[in-house]
Amino acid sequence: MADKQLSITTLRVHYETEKETVHAVNGISLEMDEGDSLGIVGETGAGKTTTALAILGLLPKPTGKIIEGSILFDGQDLVQAGETEMQKIRGNKISMIFQDPMTSLNPIFTIGEQIAEVIEIHNEITKDGAMERAAEMLELVGIPQARMGEYPHQFSGGMKQRVVIAMALACNPKLLLADEPTTALDVTIQAQVLRMMRGLKEKFNTSLILISHDLGVVAQICTKVAIMYAGEIMEYGNIEDVFEKPLHPYTEGLFNSIPRLDVDRDRLSPISGLMPDPSRLPKGCVFHPRCPYAEEVCAKRVPQVNDTENRKVMCLMYEGIMENKMRKTHA
Repeated sequence: MADKQLSITTLRVHYETEKETVHAVNGISLEMDEGDSLGIVGETGAGKTTTALAILGLLPKPTGKIIEGSILFDGQDLVQAGETEMQKIRGNKISMIFQDPMTSLNPIFTIGEQIAEVIEIHNEITKDGAMERAAEMLELVGIPQARMGEYPHQFSGGMKQRVVIAMALACNPKLLLADEPTTALDVTIQAQVLRMMRGLKEKFNTSLILISHDLGVVAQICTKVAIMYAGEIMEYGNIEDVFEKPLHPYTEGLFNSIPRLDVDRDRLSPISGLMPDPSRLPKGCVFHPRCPYAEEVCAKRVPQVNDTENRKVMCLMYEGIMENKMRKTHA
């Protein structure tokens, strides 16, 4: 794992209050090479954003805590890094596009000033030089530099998202974390933003972690996908393999919830039930209360991560403990 750009090992993150402990991330492990693009997909509350915040050291204090695990980036353990070190990394080596561009920008500064500030912090450059670089970044994301002196409220939602992307890429980071970057956009603007992100990623050879609940968005830009549920990675592999033949019941349920033009059916098949309360997770497999293939053993035994068919799957079906009904169903 030493030659990987990013290696997350058995990461556990809790939010602790006087009343309860929220188990947000529960022992996940991921690896990425330089230039990789990984999509993390799951329902709201799965732990996707918490994973990204843990990488950047931005967990809310004092409640958010990394209980266990390591996050190695270019060989440096970010879990052990101090705040001074992390300030040098954030926005420089690792950048993040936050979920809501409407609240990510400061309303009292021009967009040119906000992009230039990131450049000034991480580079030995004059203010004029930083503004020139900011103008170049705006042009790169399709916004005329003549709008440098305008304020966030003068931009549409799609334009604000482009500004946030320009800010995130201003220092040419090695890793970009994109948290639901197209959620607030309409379909046409969403396609434009995704196309632009893909082009910029290739131009700068930036690694990408794209957080989304939309499998279609992930399919357009990522080469690998991790399916996350209740703080655990249920399935992880190349996107073609996972999309063509999902192995985990949760992954199958996500695909059955999507309308398809090539399948004639009267109704969609949504996953029954709701995501469990992260402060009171079920025993055994966390997905078993909603799983159509669950057996009695699923409520008692925690599944291990299994290597099967060129991917990692967390299900007792692939440990030989229970009958693999999925294979029989799709045979």
